[in-house]
Amino acid sequence: MKMRDVGAAFLAHPRWNEVLRAIILPQLSFDENYLMALVAILGTTISPYLFFWQAAQEVEEERSEGKATVGQRMGATREQLRDARDDVVTGMSVSVVVFYFIILTTGATLYQASQRDIQTARQAAEALRPLAGDLAYLLFSLGLIGTGFLGVPVLAGSAAYAIAEAWRAGMNERPLMAKKFYAVIAFSMLVGMSLDYVGIDAIKMHFWATVAYGLLAPPLVVIILRVCNDRRVMGEHKNGRLLNVAGVFAAVVMSAAALAALVAWWTR
Repeated sequence: MKMRDVGAAFLAHPRWNEVLRAIILPQLSFDENYLMALVAILGTTISPYLFFWQAAQEVEEERSEGKATVGQRMGATREQLRDARDDVVTGMSVSVVVFYFIILTTGATLYQASQRDIQTARQAAEALRPLAGDLAYLLFSLGLIGTGFLGVPVLAGSAAYAIAEAWRAGMNERPLMAKKFYAVIAFSMLVGMSLDYVGIDAIKMHFWATVAYGLLAPPLVVIILRVCNDRRVMGEHKNGRLLNVAGVFAAVVMSAAALAALVAWWTR
């Protein structure tokens, strides 16, 4: 799927000279829409719901290894930390590259077709007609189905993990043994499907959800930095200077973007 997203950008035939110019000299703006989109991009890149999913998944993996108590799960070897670092660096690098090519493809298709206020999947498919012809609807439908299979389980599962922390339940449990956890997943999916039938613009709803992620992420990043610098929690694996600089930089940039977007929205 990731290679498909990259390949689609080349098939869209963007103006590569303009692409390179925009990479080297990006245009910045303090317009409300620009700032909201920036916050949304940051929110969908560093999504708060993934914090819950990742932490719960680590606990589940250790439980599967027989570490049933908190005391048994305390601490980590250097090999485990190295594997986690490599996993994060590789995953985030690939995700950012694919994310960029998705934006590039959108700009080369929808934007060039003057479709700049997409509110329905039908409008997006119509914009792809010059590129894909009569197969635009079929291709777009297949893309939506594939994205749904990828995204819906993650979003619904993350919500369940965030809510079910008090129940100590997760996907390592059978449905009959974790009824509340799986009930949250089912309820989340039903609510999502119901919103589509009451006339709410699904695309705008998704956009504002990512804006909310962008507003919630900065304080969570600060909390994570506090924990990672607490020797009582991290022991010898406390954050080093480079990680702290990177973490503070991310928190400052995300906070500044969120504050600027809120100010622009309030004073419009």
